Amino acid sequence: MRLVIAGLLVAAAIIAGFVVNAHDPNLIFAAAAPLFGDWQPHVGPGTPIAILIAFLVVAKGPELARHRFALPIAYATSVAFTFSLAMIDGWGRFVTRLTTDDEYLHEVPGITDVPAMLRGFAARIPDFQPDSWTTHVSGHPPGALLTFVALDRVGLGGGAAASLFCILVGSLAVVAIPCAIKNNAVLPFLVLFPGAVWVGASADGMFMGVAAVGLYLLTRWPLVGGVVLGWCLFLSYGLVLLAPLALAAVWRQGELGRRIGLAVVGALAVVGAFAIAGFWWYEGYELVKLRYYQGIGDTRPYWYWVWANLAALALVIGPAGIKGLRKDKWVAGAAAAILAADLSGLSKAETERIWLPFAVWLLVGTAKLDNQKRWLTAQAVTALAVNHLVLTNW
Repeated sequence: MRLVIAGLLVAAAIIAGFVVNAHDPNLIFAAAAPLFGDWQPHVGPGTPIAILIAFLVVAKGPELARHRFALPIAYATSVAFTFSLAMIDGWGRFVTRLTTDDEYLHEVPGITDVPAMLRGFAARIPDFQPDSWTTHVSGHPPGALLTFVALDRVGLGGGAAASLFCILVGSLAVVAIPCAIKNNAVLPFLVLFPGAVWVGASADGMFMGVAAVGLYLLTRWPLVGGVVLGWCLFLSYGLVLLAPLALAAVWRQGELGRRIGLAVVGALAVVGAFAIAGFWWYEGYELVKLRYYQGIGDTRPYWYWVWANLAALALVIGPAGIKGLRKDKWVAGAAAAILAADLSGLSKAETERIWLPFAVWLLVGTAKLDNQKRWLTAQAVTALAVNHLVLTNW
């Protein structure tokens, strides 16, 4: 039944998107609504490779999930599959995803004094100023920009290195999640995660990997996990909604208070370090809300996106993700984060990439699915269909 409901939701979002765009293409600002991109069927050099990898994962994935080297095999396969999906759109598009005038790399050459940048970061968030940050830099705390500045400083500047970095870090979620839930059966479903379409390449794909690693570390070493999740707060304001998942990670009978305490200390250490350096997270968040409504966030209608976002989510997690939804602390945590983000009104479109750090955790229930090859096939078909029918913006 839930698959039927999801299918109807996606169909309704697509039909409504066509109707609205026919009336006013500048209203919902998404030609392929509920996805951010354009309806443009295409193939590319990554097409045969992506199909081959998908076929092999369907055929051998459940078996390899029990292999002694399952984790490194799954990581390498995830990187390959995500990269091959990106190559459906071509190398030229891949290397320019993060170099446009709206993106992080546009600002990197101007960062010559990091301490001064941090002290003045918040003042440059609002739009319509001579020195306003680009759209993506203004919409995120400085940690995201600092990441790409660091890559540039170590000789890995440019769009190719940045995009590859997002895939390499994003794919860490494929390893971190089964370690956190202690079940490798989920591995092939994580490899064929339809959301991989947007991991290669968007910074949100990188955020997904860092967040997953932080949540895994929280299950083992709460203080270290807290530090990593504290860093996540400075990658994206929305990652404050990792809190329900963090609670799931530290939940152990008799140790909850101590583990939460250690995690909070680790996170606050990062918050404090940024505050001392001159950037206060909450001030940035308040200014980002101002910037959001200075742009297309003010134009896009809440009445459409509050439900169309969920249609996009259905495409991100795929049929197996929907079928596998069950009562589970990880699923509940991810669902709570997504619901809060959706109702906030600060998530209007582009949620197929923005919600990646939460959406990937909705797949944990796939580990218990019967007929795994059938459901893996459905995941592969979803990812391949989306990437070949829509020219996505990420």
